[in-house]
Amino acid sequence: MQNRRVFIQQIASATAFAGLGGLSVTSCMTPKPKKITVLHTNDVHSQIDPLPNNHYKYPGLGGFARRASIIEQVRQENPNTILLDAGDIFQGTPYFNYFGGEIEFKLMSKLNYDLATIGNHDFDNGIDGLLSQLPNATFDFVSANYDFKNTVLEGLVKPYKILIKEGVKIGVFGLGIKLDGLVSKNLYKETQYSDPIEMAQEMSKVLKEEEQCDLVICLSHIGYDYKNSPNNVSDLNLAKSTKNIDLIIGGHTHTLLPKPVIVDNLVGEKVVINQCGKSGVYMGQIDFYFDASGNKIIEGKSIAV
Repeated sequence: MQNRRVFIQQIASATAFAGLGGLSVTSCMTPKPKKITVLHTNDVHSQIDPLPNNHYKYPGLGGFARRASIIEQVRQENPNTILLDAGDIFQGTPYFNYFGGEIEFKLMSKLNYDLATIGNHDFDNGIDGLLSQLPNATFDFVSANYDFKNTVLEGLVKPYKILIKEGVKIGVFGLGIKLDGLVSKNLYKETQYSDPIEMAQEMSKVLKEEEQCDLVICLSHIGYDYKNSPNNVSDLNLAKSTKNIDLIIGGHTHTLLPKPVIVDNLVGEKVVINQCGKSGVYMGQIDFYFDASGNKIIEGKSIAV
């Protein structure tokens, strides 16, 4: 209990984003809004233990046990919580070298992750190595722009999945970085890559218009921003070039955003983007409040682990 209090004290102060497409609930006559909490990680890179106390940047932060305490606390406060990961679960410590991803997937399953997408380093033991570890994962993987036809992963990775919490329909789809040039062809084999922005436009339309989702989330492993190549596909460009996406949870560039970023999409609606560095030293928390009319208020913060 003492440890939990210590970790909760480390939670960074919240930054509220009021009025994103909705109105605040002020009247006591108004029904209490539904609250959906999204917890997320990215680029954990097999960091099972906390970083060493002499680490140059994040001394003593991180670790699955501490993350578990924070997740438990948040779920106690709001049972309508989902837990997502934006890829690069593998590679970075001897745990992956020796166990090939088994420990990572088993611990994520213990923490009851709902969904993850696939990062480039998740192919580091080859597509066969990834397949061999899937039985250790009780959560599903989503990727809309990797086509696994004619590979061992065919039919095992869906483009999107729908989660329902207290009647709120949440559509989550995944996007991955271009593998050519990052990963050897003999590791990803016949996996076909499609343009992330084109796939995001297609997926978000399906989720919003056909599936009638109240909330659309993109789990992205394409990178937050590329200042030296501003036209490259990135989360910022993705948000500006599409519509119907409410939240982009990012990965790949190891960007630690002090607070979630808000961007206008193609039609002037607000999109929230967040990414939490690497190695599990921070988690993201985004809270959505839905009133009886479906309007929403958004609050976001980063949590030091």
